[in-house]
Amino acid sequence: MKHLTFANGDKLPIIGLGTWKSDPGEVKKAVFWAIEAGYRHIDCAAVYQNEKEVGEGIKKAIDAGLVKREELFITSKLWNNSHRYEDIQPALSKTLADLGLDYVDLYLIHWPISFKRGVGFAKSRDEFYTYLDVPLTQTWEGMQAVKKAGLAKHIGVSNFNQAKLRELINLGGQAPEMNQVEMHPYLPQKGLVQFCQDNGILMTAYSPLGSPDSRNESHKNDPVLLKDPVVELIAKKHGASIGQILIAWSVARDIAVIPKSANQGRIKENLLSAKIKLDQNDLMELDDIGIEFRFINGKFFTGAESPYKLSDLFE
Repeated sequence: MKHLTFANGDKLPIIGLGTWKSDPGEVKKAVFWAIEAGYRHIDCAAVYQNEKEVGEGIKKAIDAGLVKREELFITSKLWNNSHRYEDIQPALSKTLADLGLDYVDLYLIHWPISFKRGVGFAKSRDEFYTYLDVPLTQTWEGMQAVKKAGLAKHIGVSNFNQAKLRELINLGGQAPEMNQVEMHPYLPQKGLVQFCQDNGILMTAYSPLGSPDSRNESHKNDPVLLKDPVVELIAKKHGASIGQILIAWSVARDIAVIPKSANQGRIKENLLSAKIKLDQNDLMELDDIGIEFRFINGKFFTGAESPYKLSDLFE
């Protein structure tokens, strides 16, 4: 298994288990199965509303002697309603209590969007804060504080574009150590990847399979990455599944990747993607795939009642 290395030498297994959209009733088993299969990287978030069950899966695996806590890399994320400096440590403390842990290995600002305290998902204008109310720099100072307190070993962001990253870097303290964004051959994020590499920021790809479980009415006409003929041909060439090729694509780019599954067979299959070595021809074909598409489009944060624009999220 390839690892990414932080500035202090800590290592992150490049393939992890994603838990977004995993129901509380199934994610405990998924986490246990993943650790049993060899995963040591689990990605979760407060807003997924399943961290208690994730923690139960971790505890079950530790109690069974499959792994020690220090062998695991656990990521969680600060939700939008806790961006004020004084709200960050309580939010992380709640996550740690739910997970049954003393610290997380990585804590991320989930989105560069701020809600008022207690708001799960802002809909009306009075439920949002603006950047004047709660600057991202205030939130980042709070993130640095929880790292200094030992509650998170590393800190970073998710869904941040170059301008927002530069704002945090320019503070002059701890720079973000990770940026987690949607990434797959339809959305390779080349400019953002180059910026992060140039500034020593590691990256994680979410929705690496094209978010196949998001195909509700508003997404029924989205392209289907798992049925793309270019990826299908590469999968046949390697005797692999299409999903494995998409995961291997991120691995080949030295980008961590967190496919979500609650199916035991698929969980094992996804981890085996680490053994697939895409050649330069494969990478060139995926680079020239001919479709550009963002599945998680951010419009749920930028409606008529919101003070935010899509340019606050994406390039």
